[in-house]
Parts: sequence; C-alpha cells; structure tokens
Amino acid sequence: MLTCETSISTQAIQWKCVESKTEHKRLHYGRFVVSPFKRGQVSTVGIATRKASLEEVQGTSITCARFHEVVHEYSTMRGIKETIHDVLVNLKEIAPKGDSNDVKEAVSSVTGPKEVIAGDTSLPPSIKAIDDLQYIVTITQPISVNIESKIEKDCGYRIGKSNGCKDGEFPVDAVSMPVRNVNYSVHLFGSGKATRETSFIEIWTNGSPTPDEAITQASKKLIDLSSPFLHVKPEDISYSGDSESSSASAGSSSQVYDVNELAKKLFTNMFIDQLELPARAFNCLKKAEIHTIADLPNYSREDSSKIKSFGQKSVDQVSKALWEHFAMELPKNQLYIN
Repeated sequence: MLTCETSISTQAIQWKCVESKTEHKRLHYGRFVVSPFKRGQVSTVGIATRKASLEEVQGTSITCARFHEVVHEYSTMRGIKETIHDVLVNLKEIAPKGDSNDVKEAVSSVTGPKEVIAGDTSLPPSIKAIDDLQYIVTITQPISVNIESKIEKDCGYRIGKSNGCKDGEFPVDAVSMPVRNVNYSVHLFGSGKATRETSFIEIWTNGSPTPDEAITQASKKLIDLSSPFLHVKPEDISYSGDSESSSASAGSSSQVYDVNELAKKLFTNMFIDQLELPARAFNCLKKAEIHTIADLPNYSREDSSKIKSFGQKSVDQVSKALWEHFAMELPKNQLYIN
C-alpha cells in the first residue's frame, strides 16, 4: 500500500482531449481530462481556468464600420433592407480569426440585388472569417454598397461610443470573448490517503480559437498573472493603510500597493452580468452607465439609491450579490472618483 501511495503522489499531472466536435461553424466543443490531483486541487485549478478562459482569452472582432454618405446610426440607405444600426449588429456577430495584434482593415464592396454575407468581405491575409455564411445585409436594388471595417484583437466587451465619430464611421459594440462557456467537474478515485481527484473540463468557443487553443491561452495567462509574486520581497512592500510602516519606509525604494486601485484594475473586465441580478436592478444599472464590477464602488449605498427607479430593495440585491460572488460591499462613502 505504501508503494501505491508513493507512486500516485509523485505522478505528474497530465491532460488529454477526450472529445472534440464542431456543433456548427461558430460553436466548437472540447472535453478534457486532467489528472491526478490531490483532494481539493481540482476546484482551485477549475475555478481559475474557467475565469481565465472566459475573461482573459483574446478574441478578434470588428470594432468600427464606415458607410459612405451616412450621417446617423439609425439612418436608412436607399436600396438596403436594414437600417445602419441593424447592419452594425450583424457585423458584431462575425467571428474573425487572426494572430496579429495590429488594427486591420476589411472592405465589403458589393453590387445588388444581393444578400451580403461575411464571405463577400475582402479580409487581410492574416485574417479569416470563421463562418463565411454569416449574414450582414440585403441589397434590394442594383446599387453598389461599400462597408469599410476595422478589425482588432482584444479581451472582453467594448462598448462603442458614437460621440466623436465622423464621416460615416460608427463604432461596433465588439465582443472579444471567443470562449462561450466553461464547465468543470470533480471525480474521486482511490481510497484513504491515496484518494486523488480527476477533473473533466468542458469548453465551448466560437471557433477562434479552438477549445484546445483557448485552454492553452488561459493557462499561459494564469502563469503570467502569477509570475510577479515570485519576485516579491517582504522588505520591498509597504501598505498604504499602515501609517507606522509607511513612515518607516519613507525615503526608501519600496513599492506601495493601494488595495482599492488593485481591486479596480482586477474588476475592470468583469461585467455586472456575473452578479446574476434581477432584471429590474440589472437594467437600472445599465441605464446609469454602470457596466463592470469596477464601476460599482464609484457609488455608495446612498448614491445607488438615488439612481432612477433603483430603490433600496435593488441596493440590497446588488450588495448581497457583490458579497456572495466577490466578497465585496458597496462603500458607505465614495472610493473612486472618475
């Protein structure tokens, strides 16, 4: 028995793809098994991998589109079935795949009548559309339509701001989140002190990247995020809340870490959708331009209750959700000033 336990405890953790399929062009599925872990380690790895896959894996998307002789997002063009707003929504659904971090440009120049799809767009050599059949717009008359698009690689959700746009250029609410969903499960094997855990990880992507590419990117990002802590020396850190420590280290080369600022950076790319709020509270926050977890500490409990149609019940719901999901509380006084 001792020999068995020693063998298991020293066995290297390995992973393998046990299932891979394309449900459709913009939905790819992968299932991976990772083993062996000590008890409790699967949850540690699973939670971190899930969050990194959903929030840190970069995606390529259309961020801006330009239409000739168009002055407003809700304008209509002669010979086009959709409004410009509808076309922007359709462009948002296109899933380009590319490795470059530079801004790229694409052009759709089509003469109707015709139903325009992603395959009709001239893309740079380093970019390809995952689904060439993705619908864009219908041209109902024998006219030429030109759409110039900007393509960028990023993380998270970028909210387009129309102010400042000119010459028929309109921002697209780009979703650079190629990982659609991630699940993990824990399975025990062995007995007694030799008990170990196996994890099954399921991941769905839009095809750029594939599930195995996404989980690899997420793992590398976790390593990059953790690596600075390997070089931290206790004597090089002072805390802004500790007056004696701050005084003692005055004049030294110590690095001061502001906990509030670190928290703000951490939650910048985490959206309020993750709080799973009731529809009323969620919609009120969106209307108040509160989109991320980092936006919430800008409002104290008293400030929050003054948001239009956002009563004390909604404040309590947000406060409870913040605590349950992130162990955070709405401040009594404002923490950050925009």
